[in-house]
Amino acid sequence: MNVQNKIAIAIAVFCCSTAAFATDYNPSWYVGASANGAQSDRDFGVGDRGYGASLRAGKPVSEDWDLQLGTTYMLAKENDRRYRQNTLGADMLYLFSRKTIRPYIVFGVGAEFDKKSSSLGSSDRSSPYASAGVGVQVSLNDQWSIQADWRKVHGYLRSNDFGFNQASNSYVSLGLNYAFDKPAAPARPIIQAPEPIPVVIAVEVPQQPMPAPPARFEKITLSATELFAFDSAKLVLPQPKLDEIANALNVNTQIDSVVISGYADRIGNAKYNNKLSEQRANSIKNYLADKGINASRMSAIGKGESNPVVTCTNKKRTDLIKCLEPNRRVEIDQITIEQRIQ
Repeated sequence: MNVQNKIAIAIAVFCCSTAAFATDYNPSWYVGASANGAQSDRDFGVGDRGYGASLRAGKPVSEDWDLQLGTTYMLAKENDRRYRQNTLGADMLYLFSRKTIRPYIVFGVGAEFDKKSSSLGSSDRSSPYASAGVGVQVSLNDQWSIQADWRKVHGYLRSNDFGFNQASNSYVSLGLNYAFDKPAAPARPIIQAPEPIPVVIAVEVPQQPMPAPPARFEKITLSATELFAFDSAKLVLPQPKLDEIANALNVNTQIDSVVISGYADRIGNAKYNNKLSEQRANSIKNYLADKGINASRMSAIGKGESNPVVTCTNKKRTDLIKCLEPNRRVEIDQITIEQRIQ
């Protein structure tokens, strides 16, 4: 097995082992350049090793797909025989993740120019081609990323100029991409994550007879950013406000329908938002249980992006994120525990 095939297999295994669902992505146009190693079709008579480079321009078109337009150059030679291939085409990349490590599969079509020459003469031909392969992008920061892939380029020569009608070349490439714009979102750690998901705690108090004079209620408001680290369901300790809630529930044992709800906005993957909001609500439930509150008195619900405060239809991503800020919220009416003050 030659070195190029070993690299290709390694990329494929790496892609399968790191696949994950995306939560957000940078929609900016980007450009890239790569150095290529190639295995040319043996029918061209120049061995099986070639070298070259490629240029590309790309843009994410959805949460899962990138479009790339580009050109490649490859040269292989053996003794007095030389073979050259230039391609110009369009590729669609299906990315399994939009996080730091982004494995993908790629499909492409385009036109290729093949030329072989020797002391006996030369032949050349322009032909259509189709390609497929696997690869991975690795984010270095908001604008720079590494791209590596392996792909098979199958040309339909449609001519006997070379003595055969079809040819297949394999390419292994490694290069850099540069995005023109930074993501229009709050600062993120190296591992990209969904928008912070506030946790809303609602404590429902059973209806009780109202003494005279009418009772007053104290509301305790919690800040979601004080509860959890970024993209995490693990509570940051200490939590004095949660301790106050635990003390209040231990004193008021008649409160037995405590509902802990997590909310998010609509940016990002709905399934992920629901799961993380539920995990955060359960973390608070478990914390209160450790403080002596019977778990049967509490229920934890992840409501994800339901019950939005505002509805936004902005087309520009930066405007949309700004407009949706009220939905990434901590509201007094939703993050409260109410206890009667006599």
